[in-house]
Amino acid sequence: MMTPANVVLIECPDEIGIVHRVTGVLVSHGLNIVSNGEFVDPRVSRFFMRTAFEGEAPAGLADELSAELPAHAAVSLVQPRKKDIVILATKEAHCLGDLLVRHAYGELNATIHGVIGNYDRLEPLVRKFDIPFVTVSHEGVRSREEHEDQVSEALQRFKHEYVVLAKYMRILSVDFVDRYPRRMINIHHSFLPAFIGSNPYRQAFDRGVKIIGATAHFVTSDLDEGPIIAQNVIPIDHTDSARDMAQAGHDVEKVVLARALKLVFEDRVCVSGNRTIVFD
Repeated sequence: MMTPANVVLIECPDEIGIVHRVTGVLVSHGLNIVSNGEFVDPRVSRFFMRTAFEGEAPAGLADELSAELPAHAAVSLVQPRKKDIVILATKEAHCLGDLLVRHAYGELNATIHGVIGNYDRLEPLVRKFDIPFVTVSHEGVRSREEHEDQVSEALQRFKHEYVVLAKYMRILSVDFVDRYPRRMINIHHSFLPAFIGSNPYRQAFDRGVKIIGATAHFVTSDLDEGPIIAQNVIPIDHTDSARDMAQAGHDVEKVVLARALKLVFEDRVCVSGNRTIVFD
C-alpha cells in the first residue's frame, strides 16, 4: 500500500515567485512533490497553496519555508492521519447513518468517538456500531446557554478536533460556536442562500422550484452563513410532492456532507474571509 503523502499548507501575502521558492526548498531536501495547487484571492491579494509530497520532512522545514515567504506567512506541515470527531444529531437518521456506515468501512478518514443527541431516538442506531451515545435533552432546561453547557460537558468526554452537525436541529449561541472556529461543520437542507430556516422542502414545493440541493459549511455566529465547503443539486419537477422532495433532499444531504468532510479531513480546505479555497 502506498504511504499517504505529507501536506504543506501556506497562506501569505501574494508576490512573484512563491511557488518556485517553496518547491525549491522541498526538492532541495529530496522530497518528491506528488500534487500541487495554488490560488490567489485578488480581493485581498492573499496567496494560498497546498502541496503534497513524499519523503521524510526534515526538522525545521516549516521555518525554512517561512524564511522564503513574505512576512506574516502561515505555514503548516500536516502528516496524513485520521481526524477525531464527535457528531451532534437530533431525530433524523439519514446523515448520521451514512457517516456511521462510512466509518465502519474506513471511508471517513476520521474516528467517531461519540454521538450526542438532544433526543434519544437515534441511540439504538448508534449503539449498533459500538459507538457511545449521550443524550443531552433540551427539554426542561432553563435556558439555551444551560443546555449548551451540558453539551460542552458531554463533548469533553470524547477526544475531538471537529464537531459535525448531522442534522442537529438546534440554533447554537455565538458563545458556543466561537469555541470551535473552523472546526464545526454543518449540513444545511437547501442550496444556500435559498430557503434558510425551517421546513425548506415545503418552501421549495410552494415556490415550484426545479432543483433542490444541500450545502455543507463551517458554522459561524451568522446562522447558515458560514464559509461553504461543498454543495450539490438534483433536478425535480412538478410531479414531486413536498414529501418526495424531502426524500430526494435527504439523499443529496448525505452525499454533500460526506464530500465536505472528506475535503476537510484531507486538509484540502482553506478559508479566506467568508469564502473557502478547496484544493480538490
